[in-house]
Amino acid sequence: MNQYCKSLNKYQRFRSREVYIGDIPLGYKHPIRTQSMTTTNTMDIKSTVEQSIRIANEGSDYVRITAPSIKEARALKEIRHELRKKGYKTPLIADIHFTPKAALEAAQIVEKVRINPGNYADNKKFKVFEFTDDEYQNELQRIYDRFSPLVKICKENGTAMRIGTNHGSLSDRIMNRYGDTPLGMVESALEFLRICEDHNYYNIVLSMKSSNPIIMVQAYRLLVNKMMKENMFYPLHLGVTEAGEGMEGRIKSSVGIGSLLEDGLGDTIRVSLTEDPEFEIPIAKKIVSRYDKRHNHAKININDSIIDPFNYSKRKTLQKLNIGRDNVPVVITDLSYFNKINHKLLELCGFSYLNKIDKWSISDFASDYIYIGKNKLDIELPLQLKVICEYEIWKNHNDKKNIYPKMNIQQYSKENHDVSIIFLEINSNEKNLIDKLNLVKNDRRIIVMLKTNNLHGMVEQRNFICKLIKNKIKNPIIICRDYDERDLEKFQIDASIDFGGLLIDGLGDGLFIRNSKVDSVKNINELSFEILQSTRTRITKTDFISCPSCGRTQFDLMTTTAMVREKTSHLKGLKIAIMGCIVNGPGEMADADYGYVGTGLEKISLYKGHDVIKRGIPSEDSVEELINLIKKYGDWVEP
Repeated sequence: MNQYCKSLNKYQRFRSREVYIGDIPLGYKHPIRTQSMTTTNTMDIKSTVEQSIRIANEGSDYVRITAPSIKEARALKEIRHELRKKGYKTPLIADIHFTPKAALEAAQIVEKVRINPGNYADNKKFKVFEFTDDEYQNELQRIYDRFSPLVKICKENGTAMRIGTNHGSLSDRIMNRYGDTPLGMVESALEFLRICEDHNYYNIVLSMKSSNPIIMVQAYRLLVNKMMKENMFYPLHLGVTEAGEGMEGRIKSSVGIGSLLEDGLGDTIRVSLTEDPEFEIPIAKKIVSRYDKRHNHAKININDSIIDPFNYSKRKTLQKLNIGRDNVPVVITDLSYFNKINHKLLELCGFSYLNKIDKWSISDFASDYIYIGKNKLDIELPLQLKVICEYEIWKNHNDKKNIYPKMNIQQYSKENHDVSIIFLEINSNEKNLIDKLNLVKNDRRIIVMLKTNNLHGMVEQRNFICKLIKNKIKNPIIICRDYDERDLEKFQIDASIDFGGLLIDGLGDGLFIRNSKVDSVKNINELSFEILQSTRTRITKTDFISCPSCGRTQFDLMTTTAMVREKTSHLKGLKIAIMGCIVNGPGEMADADYGYVGTGLEKISLYKGHDVIKRGIPSEDSVEELINLIKKYGDWVEP
């Protein structure tokens, strides 16, 4: 049974149990909570208190503070006292990694502790072992003995716990039995969860974090599936680890977190940005606000979500033009609301006309198609650029090369059209759906432009596409959404969730994003490519994995990330991780090609995959050394 949520065609929160974190409970009866994490040195009490206040002032429900050793754990007492003295009652969460004694100390001070099963009292050395069943059980007993004291202290003090698995920091035991997989992540958490239940301790939150939104979404779904089978109902903390900075970080976080919230999963979220932590909260609140009135959405009549929610598989389709089959998803840019199509406008779509040599320069972010609506073309276009226009314009166009008509159902039914390719606009809540499906199935010329006006539109479109799969209809699908949002950041979040949630499940052969209130073609074009990059369905640039920094980081992470990006952003398809410390280093950078990891005060180690190549490099020389390493392994190209 592949069930992982309450409903696949109606918005309903997963019925998680209530967990109190101080005076702010979470669970399905309560609002979706937000949180962030301080980036200051925990031993700097004054700075940590000040940053915690800034986070709280942004409306964060919880504040997380790193406690890598006993001294930081003990410092939490003074931090908490200072915050309470200033009138701030925001519950604090201690972030624990390798040190059980720090967890035991912190659990007596703060409202919640977070432990990572891959690090806490466990081995993670990236060595290959074969565990017999007896050896595996011995390992579990060892974990039971080491973890139980923390469970007992949390139970005695009313302290909540988050068991937070990270994709890139699974133990040797888990890696060798389950591999670096969503199943391994889930089993890692369940091993610790069963110990808690053996002690009748249930004040627990679970998380399954990864820098890859596809892995992250699959892991959470699988976790809920297994909890349902075992009659467990623990609340979920959602987050994409090492999401990055700027628009990239916002989009990647929105894709992962939002794809789960759409199905009612998630009770608290954290948007991990490589920026000051107080900037994370407004983004988190914009994500959460999407679901304030979601239960009022129009009824979805299709209930055919037949995809495998735990494994990625791209929908098999016909190929029409460069759309479908093994092609990457295409980007269609809307130019219909401009009076005239000119070179300046095309430049915003990634096509620059070089007048002196009469040639076009085409960027990696160039649109595949432009939609011109009822406009006429009076300039010559680059051969690589294709045009979609309204049918009545198309049929009167003399030169139809690279120009294709868009029709609605009524036009298609009435016209005797002699055309090789048809972009047919269909709404996912169309009446007489079976008739529409038969129409598409019997006409291989059709590329479906799938629209929705449902508040719960991503789910409605997903179910419509699943209906096509069930009926063995293989026409390509362009996902279309119209927005009316002036707030650019809110628009980016909404589009990332609406489109990303489908792409993560292998659905959609292209995307067509329109916004009547955003007149910047460049902004919408960049958003389209960034969504594809974040879902790893079309790679057009270097993929940066950068952690959000915390008190363990001993170099300027934000400045360094900007420097690495400046020097390497032209290395298309390469994945580079910039990690603040050894805790979030070789493990959590997961599938990166190269890693840049802080290992001491202004000291850096460089990795190729999971293998450390150079240690203890002064941070002022580190970016140059990273470039030399990339050159050494043959992945460098001159910008």
